Amino acid sequence: MNIIETHIVPNIQSRVRLQEYGVGIFKNIGTKSALKKALKKKYISVNGIVGTTATYIKGGETIRLSIPDKPIGNKKLVFPLRVLYEDEYLALVHKPAGILVSGNKFKTIANALPQNIRPGKLPDATIPQPVHRLDYATTGILLAGKTNKCIRLLNKMFENKVVEKTYYAVTIGNMPARGKITTEIDGKASQSGYRVQQSVVSKRFGKLNLVELFPKTGRRHQLRKHLASIGNPVLGDKIYGAEGLVLHGKGLYLHAYSLEFTHPITQEKLFIKDELPERFNKIFG
Repeated sequence: MNIIETHIVPNIQSRVRLQEYGVGIFKNIGTKSALKKALKKKYISVNGIVGTTATYIKGGETIRLSIPDKPIGNKKLVFPLRVLYEDEYLALVHKPAGILVSGNKFKTIANALPQNIRPGKLPDATIPQPVHRLDYATTGILLAGKTNKCIRLLNKMFENKVVEKTYYAVTIGNMPARGKITTEIDGKASQSGYRVQQSVVSKRFGKLNLVELFPKTGRRHQLRKHLASIGNPVLGDKIYGAEGLVLHGKGLYLHAYSLEFTHPITQEKLFIKDELPERFNKIFG
């Protein structure tokens, strides 16, 4: 027995790949990575033909999702989240350190979202889904979509780099007042801008800096790798930090501070911020 969902493609202006169009059209598949997995496992068909990453959508097609049935538990993750902004289409929440955004584990932000934000009432409302990622140890603002259409549009906005992201980090060592880091990450072009807001002398670390960061690309661990590459690792970074200068027990001093973008449905200009954690203020307050 299969769990089946069906989606009829409306008229669209130009053809688009199934792997791009299909994000968020099914309740069971809310992210791009989940869609790719479903395509690989041949769970998706277009007009009765198994869909692939090479399939194009032109308009009018019937897209069907067939997933092998398995028992679904009623267990819900009780994990309070601070909601920074919410409407019928999307929500922005504070992500604490020490929790994954999504994945195979039960304790994830994705599993906590339905218990923390209002259920959608629109016809294409779906299970809320994060549309970008933050590292396990990173705190800060996280954006999630609440409708199929909004999830698709938000994913496209991140791909097109039209969402302005600002982070703050505490870094170790002397560094220029501002700069741009373009070190490749995993062989791919990457860019991060930075501006030092404040510096203090530290007995243990020499100097600590409060740094405002502007990532222009979204590589894995980009800011941590970029700062380490110029000799100014993030305080508390156990992976990329300098030997002998790792701070244990206090966590990673990297915070996703704000997101600025045009609402994909209402076209409202949004600038939502998540204030710095108190531990940052204790150093620079």
